[in-house]
Amino acid sequence: MDIPLIEQVKIQAQVLIPLVKALQAELGTERANAIVDKALGDWYRKAGERWWRKQQADSFGDKMACAFEEFAAGNALDYDVIRQAPDAFDVNVTGCRYAEFYQELGVPELGFLLVCGADFGVTEGYGPGVRLTRTQTIMQGAGHCDFRYTSKKPEKS
Repeated sequence: MDIPLIEQVKIQAQVLIPLVKALQAELGTERANAIVDKALGDWYRKAGERWWRKQQADSFGDKMACAFEEFAAGNALDYDVIRQAPDAFDVNVTGCRYAEFYQELGVPELGFLLVCGADFGVTEGYGPGVRLTRTQTIMQGAGHCDFRYTSKKPEKS
């Protein structure tokens, strides 16, 4: 059963939001967020590893294009590919239903922690030569998210 990621995020939010709020109330926001970030970071990294191994695309850029198709499934994202090369993939997300969802719930800061925070952990799972740079997100109020992925050496498969 293939459930678009946006729908998975909405289901997970029903459990994660109350859990994170309870942790924040008990431990303080900074400590609670650090614990959540560490716990989920390990899970996201492993998910990235599993996803990367399954990809059939020939190049790093092609694999990243496939990744963004999955992130955007279910009309979750509007995005423009700026550059797709054997060792780079640059994309601007111009519309984000993940951000809209968390903004409607009134907790965009938790959306940043739980959704945007996943981006770096998942990227770590893609391999030691893969890097993500992102300077802004819609979730934090920017006009777009700027994802810049690079690979130290082009992937063969």
